[in-house]
Amino acid sequence: MISKHTPGRAHAAPGSLRIIGGRWRGRKLRFPSLAGLRPTGDRVRETLFNWITPFVVDAHCLDLFAGSGALGLEAVSRGAASVTLVELSPDACKALRAHTLALDAGSQVQVVQGDARQWLTRPPPRAFDMVFLDPPFSSTLLTEIIPLLGNAGWLSSGARIYVETERAKTIALPDNWQLLRCIETGQVRCQLLQSNDVHPINRPAPVSASGAAR
Repeated sequence: MISKHTPGRAHAAPGSLRIIGGRWRGRKLRFPSLAGLRPTGDRVRETLFNWITPFVVDAHCLDLFAGSGALGLEAVSRGAASVTLVELSPDACKALRAHTLALDAGSQVQVVQGDARQWLTRPPPRAFDMVFLDPPFSSTLLTEIIPLLGNAGWLSSGARIYVETERAKTIALPDNWQLLRCIETGQVRCQLLQSNDVHPINRPAPVSASGAAR
């Protein structure tokens, strides 16, 4: 889903996306000039993928607000088995399909045009190992999306969930989602969580950082 720009959030040049790691490292992809459409910045992406490197290889990923595809395509570049990109904008979906064709990734990347909330009310096509949640910062979509993800069949055992929000925003999380990593940079909070029904919840305080994981 297209996200509105928030001051302090790092972004690549408008209209372009650079994959920063893996087999497509350095590949630049163009996307339409749509109001508010920005990929997650290189610095934040690098931090995230430093966190999830042990888990992303062979993972089945879900990007529910795909936008430019920055997170989902980066995951496949770094060894994920597949990614499903869910995006509401028809023009953004057209660009995502063009990216998939340019990267010869049709067997690994599925583009779904539609509303993420409605899509999650359907029977899950599979259990996902990694989920990216980066909705528009001004929206309240996460309050609807997170409970839907808790429905049976959407998440594999021990699935990782990445959530990117405004720093000031507080979001209720399920009791069985364990906080693994958190940084705050500028006005952005980035959290990596794990869906876990067995281990106790550990919610350390957010760590202020310039973008590097600790």
